[in-house]
Amino acid sequence: MNIAILDDYHGVAADYADWSKLGPQAKIKVFREYLPEAERAAALQSFDVIVIMRERTPFPAALINALPNLRLLVTTGLRNNAVDLAACKARGITVSGAPGAADAVTATSELAWTLILGLFKNLCTEDVNMRRGGWQTGMPLPLAGKRLGLLGLGKLGQAVARYGKAFEMDVVAWSPNLTPERAQEGGATYVSKEDLFATSDVVSIHLILSDRTRNVVDAGAFQAMKPTAFLVNTSRAGLVDQDALMAALRHKRIAAAGLDVYSVEPLPADDPIRQLDNVVLTPHLGYVSEDNFRAYYVNVVDAIEAWAAGKPIREL
Repeated sequence: MNIAILDDYHGVAADYADWSKLGPQAKIKVFREYLPEAERAAALQSFDVIVIMRERTPFPAALINALPNLRLLVTTGLRNNAVDLAACKARGITVSGAPGAADAVTATSELAWTLILGLFKNLCTEDVNMRRGGWQTGMPLPLAGKRLGLLGLGKLGQAVARYGKAFEMDVVAWSPNLTPERAQEGGATYVSKEDLFATSDVVSIHLILSDRTRNVVDAGAFQAMKPTAFLVNTSRAGLVDQDALMAALRHKRIAAAGLDVYSVEPLPADDPIRQLDNVVLTPHLGYVSEDNFRAYYVNVVDAIEAWAAGKPIREL
């Protein structure tokens, strides 16, 4: 049984689970570096089992059909929009999920709040300027009394709403299925999508990407936002029209953005967004924590073990 573990950027997969449970027949190769698309099929030809970290490496039909030995694909998490499940089913390939730890929601909501604080307090710019010998080069903004607009009020949105309330912000929310009653239960006031963009001092995105929500933040949304407002995205890049985002940042239609997710990941070194001075950028850290990764890899091993015994678990 040849097993490939992809995208182990931190080099922790081998230590975070007991892979010896799979027996001496399991031959494991860890790929720490991201495999470029042009190299994937050749690099993965010999593997029966491939373990992927969330949506870091897409598995479309073309790649799946180019891997003749693939029999089991295990994804961390219990949902992966980057895997063509229909193509896997057509090939008879089992796809199993591996859940993370209970702190995954906490980790992501904390990162969203870190980005919000960084934007309001001009933290990254002040840090750079201090290292260059500068002193008080910007004017930090208070959060109390400002409006926090949440696109999505599920578990993540509700966690961010609680932080907003703790900082004495006015918290409002909208999503396609949200009602005033559910918003109130989640710690926010329901407003229309139009009002949310027009009146919020910071908009934080917490929606699931689907055909219905793709590009929900479009050019019209940026046009409606205050020129002093911030956008924070720790969900999925596809929720935001990336061309409209770049235009809004370049032309200062909004003050700044805090981003943890990108259309292409890892973000290319020459991506133009790296050159903007009104962004705070993090490398998709929302779900990254030791507890979460330990849970992922322990559950990955369990999924492979169950599949090898002819009793696959958590099939997607």
